[in-house]
Amino acid sequence: MDSVQVETIAPLTLEIPQIASPPTALSPTSGIPKDAIRTSLKASTADAVLASVYSLGTGGILLSNFLVELGASPVVFGMLSSIPMLVNLIQPLGAYLSERSTSRFQYSLRTHGIGRLLWLFLVIGILGVSLGVINTDQLVILTLLIVLFSHLLGGLGTASWLSWVAMIVPRRLRGRYFGIRNSAGSLTNLVCVPMAGLAVSHWYGGTLQGYGVVLLVSIVFGIAGLGCQYFQVDMSPRLQNTDYGKLTQTNDIQSEVAKDESSEVTQSIHLPQNQLANSVWKNSNFLRFLLYFSFWNLAVNLSSPFFNLYMLDTLDLDVSYVTIYNSLQAGATLLMLILWGKLADKIGNRPILICIGILVAATPMLWLGIGANRLDIWLWLPLLHILAGGTWAAIDLCSNNIQLGIAPIKNQSIYFAIAAAVAGASGALGATIGSFIIQFAQFGGLLGLFALSSLFRLIALVPLVFVKEPGRG
Repeated sequence: MDSVQVETIAPLTLEIPQIASPPTALSPTSGIPKDAIRTSLKASTADAVLASVYSLGTGGILLSNFLVELGASPVVFGMLSSIPMLVNLIQPLGAYLSERSTSRFQYSLRTHGIGRLLWLFLVIGILGVSLGVINTDQLVILTLLIVLFSHLLGGLGTASWLSWVAMIVPRRLRGRYFGIRNSAGSLTNLVCVPMAGLAVSHWYGGTLQGYGVVLLVSIVFGIAGLGCQYFQVDMSPRLQNTDYGKLTQTNDIQSEVAKDESSEVTQSIHLPQNQLANSVWKNSNFLRFLLYFSFWNLAVNLSSPFFNLYMLDTLDLDVSYVTIYNSLQAGATLLMLILWGKLADKIGNRPILICIGILVAATPMLWLGIGANRLDIWLWLPLLHILAGGTWAAIDLCSNNIQLGIAPIKNQSIYFAIAAAVAGASGALGATIGSFIIQFAQFGGLLGLFALSSLFRLIALVPLVFVKEPGRG
């Protein structure tokens, strides 16, 4: 099974220090004290833990099982997977709006906060079905609408959040930090996913009501996660873009940028705002990364939305089994993330992406012989999920890190947004194509789709060979 997810300098405790008033938005050139950086990293890690609880209720296997229980078609599953990627097209607009704000934290509250609260309408919808006010078909439509609008708001804020974290985390420690941050999220999934799965499948009022309760708890944790961002050093995007030329005066984050950025990226920092589009098109290294990123997401999403459907529908497995598999995957991710983070800091991200990418490309082929017999249920499916957890830990971490390295500092969120929009559109296209392919038996159904996805993943790795990672020669 394929899944995609985001390391501290040393093992972190999650105590959040109390402060009397909200942090003031800083310019990068004002300098960030080391104590403030440490506090910010702890807060961001706590945010990752709480956001993981939010995500398990609003996506993944529990949401997939919810739709299976409602009798949703494969096309609905394709839409469910394509919507979060397709709405990434709005990220350039979100980046544009965020760069004109005066606080990353306030902007995050307005986007992610409202987006997370929208899921309360699904809790109300589940209650409505239980009372006979609406039917299951209407609940499916409501679910898709909530997925659409919550991810639209999230898309408006994602690039701003990534730019915020990029300014806080020292460049030379990004691999280790994001490795540990992701590990904290994976540990949360390891513990919480099977508990949530058991709660849903054994809820006395039925699985739909059980999911509603888990969803409500997830929303509460998601809002608490946004509260952790209050303790991160706030940044002013306006000052970041105005004072970018002074960045080398601050700390090792910026001094490393001055040393490591390739000439074509560094030159783009000094272009006026009205020449930003030209600077993107002239940045050949960024364009090569975009080519890889878009084709990779298309190839991956040809099949990845349908592994859960295959287990829940074709193999007719109970949701508690599938949540256990997902926990094994989260455990493998937890164990491997710190290793991949340290290795990425030593040898770079691109070699890992190429080598592990080949293994990830071959993974869908391993599903071709999977059935509903005891050997597959108790041995091969757990092994497949463990393999996916270890390999996708490398792909997610290194993709994030190499993108942070390639994007210049000025208007950084714009570059992140462009990458997300291109990848999101191609990923949504892949999921949509996949949902229609499995409707036709002559193409081999789900298993034929898995084989096709493997071939496309291998082809997608070719542009990555020509991407240059700043600071790695």
